[in-house]
Amino acid sequence: MAIDLPNAREPLALVATTVDTVEAAQELAAEAVGKRLAACAQVDAPSTSTYWWDGAVVTTTEVRVTFKTTAGRAPDLEEWIVVRHPYDVPEVLRTLVKAAGPGYQSWVRAEVR
Repeated sequence: MAIDLPNAREPLALVATTVDTVEAAQELAAEAVGKRLAACAQVDAPSTSTYWWDGAVVTTTEVRVTFKTTAGRAPDLEEWIVVRHPYDVPEVLRTLVKAAGPGYQSWVRAEVR
């Protein structure tokens, strides 16, 4: 399978966030895909996060959701995540995809139209 650089068309983007429960992650994933903000979303197994919060180091269990979308739809998805997210300060990270299979790129673009 050939992997094409997406620079001839709108690039794809991965947008990731974390939440405190699998249920919250699945809800965000289903809603974002249903609204066509993302073509697909993956909910990863719970992991341990360690971070500063309110002046102390805290360790909690979190669940990552990774959304597949286009660079053009990413700002809408990110805004929606911030509004919908249960955290006061949600992690919302965007990574532009440097290369992907042409069929996959076409599918993502078609689904987030």
